[in-house]
Amino acid sequence: MNLLASFVVLLAGLSLALQQVLNAGLGNALQSARWAAFVSYLGGTIALLLVLVALREPIPATALTGRTPLIAWTGGIFGAVFIVTSIFMVPRLGVATVLTLIVLGQLLGSLAFDHIGMLGLPQHPITLTRALGAGCLVLGAALVRG
Repeated sequence: MNLLASFVVLLAGLSLALQQVLNAGLGNALQSARWAAFVSYLGGTIALLLVLVALREPIPATALTGRTPLIAWTGGIFGAVFIVTSIFMVPRLGVATVLTLIVLGQLLGSLAFDHIGMLGLPQHPITLTRALGAGCLVLGAALVRG
C-alpha cells in the first residue's frame, strides 16, 4: 500500500479521535449530546460548502439524483447516530474505549458487507485470515476496555 495514502488515512483517524474529544466537550458545555451533534454537523456542512465553492464543484444533475437509490440518501442518519452516541459515551467510557468499540463495529459490519457485496459493491469473502484479524481486534477491544 502507498505509504503516503496510509499516512493520510492515519491522520483522518487521528482527526476522528480529536473530533470525539471536541464534541464531548461541547456536549458537556451545552449539556446536550443532541445539540452538540447538531452543531458538529452544521460546522461540517459549512466546511464542505466552502470546499465545494472553492473548488467550483458543479451541482449534480437532477437526472443523477433521481436515479439514486433511496437508501443512499440515509447515510447522514447513521452519522448522526454515531455522533450523538460518541458525545454521550466518551465522557463515560473514555475516548480510547469508544473509538475502539466503534472501529470494532465498523470492522464487523464491513466484513459482512464485503462478504455479501452490499449495494452492488464487489464481494470480498470472509476468509480465515480476515476472521482471525477480526478476532484480534475483538481481543484488542477487550484489552483496551479492561
